[in-house]
Amino acid sequence: MRRDIFQAIADPTRRAIITLIALQAMTPNAIADHFNSTRQAVSKHLRILTECQLVKPQHQGREIYYSLEVEKLKEVDQWVNQFRELWETRYHQLDNVLATLKKQGQ
Repeated sequence: MRRDIFQAIADPTRRAIITLIALQAMTPNAIADHFNSTRQAVSKHLRILTECQLVKPQHQGREIYYSLEVEKLKEVDQWVNQFRELWETRYHQLDNVLATLKKQGQ
């Protein structure tokens, strides 16, 4: 089953994993040490993140290190950005209304 990036980041544990490996690549065991879940559960999350191309596994000897694919997160940013523009427009409109009310009160 092919998942999209939004399904991948919908889970709070997967978002926490993304945050954790944003600074440095980590092995599944090192990632699992940060959660109250089994290594198998973390591996399942990593499999989904890998399937969605949010993380990249790299073999180093017998270990697999997972690192964040920052470029893939741009899809999320682009989707959110359309709403950011809407919010900013509404904030500017609110600023204008407040400025007008302030002038009328003086």
